[in-house]
Amino acid sequence: MDNEIQLISDGDGLAVIGNPTDVDHFLVSEGLASQDLGLERLKSAVGTGAVVAQAGSEIAANSGRWVKLTRESAHSVQKYGLRKSSKTGLSTGVVRGPKGQIRGFIEVVKAPRSLLTNPAILAGAAGIMAQVAMQQSMAEIADYLATIDEKVDDVLRAQKDTALARMIGVGLVIEETMTIREKRGRVDEIMWSKVQTAPTTIAETQVYALRQLDALAEKMERKTDMGDLAATAKEAESAVREWLAVLARCFQLQDAIAVLELDRVLDASPEELDGHRSGLKDARQDRLERITLSTERLVARMNAAADSANAKVLLNPAASPAVVRSSNHVSASVHNFHGRLGIESGRQSSQERRWTDAAAEAMDKVLEAGEEGVDAAWRVGSETLDLAGSVTNKLSSELAGRARRWFGDGK
Repeated sequence: MDNEIQLISDGDGLAVIGNPTDVDHFLVSEGLASQDLGLERLKSAVGTGAVVAQAGSEIAANSGRWVKLTRESAHSVQKYGLRKSSKTGLSTGVVRGPKGQIRGFIEVVKAPRSLLTNPAILAGAAGIMAQVAMQQSMAEIADYLATIDEKVDDVLRAQKDTALARMIGVGLVIEETMTIREKRGRVDEIMWSKVQTAPTTIAETQVYALRQLDALAEKMERKTDMGDLAATAKEAESAVREWLAVLARCFQLQDAIAVLELDRVLDASPEELDGHRSGLKDARQDRLERITLSTERLVARMNAAADSANAKVLLNPAASPAVVRSSNHVSASVHNFHGRLGIESGRQSSQERRWTDAAAEAMDKVLEAGEEGVDAAWRVGSETLDLAGSVTNKLSSELAGRARRWFGDGK
């Protein structure tokens, strides 16, 4: 007898549904890490009467696992050719193979016994998949907040802004509601009433944090003096980490609210679940795009400052490298933050330009000018010798010797 594995993909994750043994075998054969989908929660989405009895028995007989779709895992399931629905945006299919092993093939679901033929169950499964994906994201953000130096609550407590101060209380209420949800398996009206105003506070805090990052970028852009630029860049290192922590906490709480919302809709209006899931997904993407815009603008400004600093290292041997180092620290912080939120970003570190290299390059250019550049050569040579005296401990003895031989000691 053939076995059957039912697959659902929403672009972020893959649900694998079927006999527990077959599901485990499929996942092992594909090398896919997974976690429990919580398939039993679909019973509340299937309606009433005989439909419930039939669907309920099928749900009880099957196991559901969720796989996060990375580049590697997405590639491993592409070969099965899941077919995407323009109505739901979900890709579905069935893998059939000989008993005891999954080698099989993909085909459009036609079997009456398939759970995927029930629109309510399909919508419910997609809703649960979205919840599992967001809960995993929340866990990754929690790890991120635990590893950075600044704790988000400390940052919030230090602020006088009302919206920021309220974030701590909002977070505690949401976490409490999530704990009750885990115990009860649902979100009732009383539970929802505790958190339904939280999105406003979270949104206000997110906007405030984004404005702080924009202000830092603008401040960097206004600085022209290299000493001032170095001081501002150094200040940005810790400030950026703090505001990224606030943004991460906002995003984590927004995902928690979305998880609770889906449970509430599943409990109160299951027929609206698919539309609500789709709307939440679009809103989440909008938040990511706003965050990406501000953080990438900041990184671009820091990179421009590093380029400017490298161009002026000859006359600013101490401040210029400091700007480059601060720029790289900020870029690394943003890159780490992007990774935890699932934002694609490329990180390119700026290389500090050595004073000795800049000086040698300037001298070579002057010497190449020939007789027409004699006056310029003396000017550059004089400036170089002055700087060489002021930063003796940072220069190579070889370059200092070359400078003196070129410009006046005759040795």
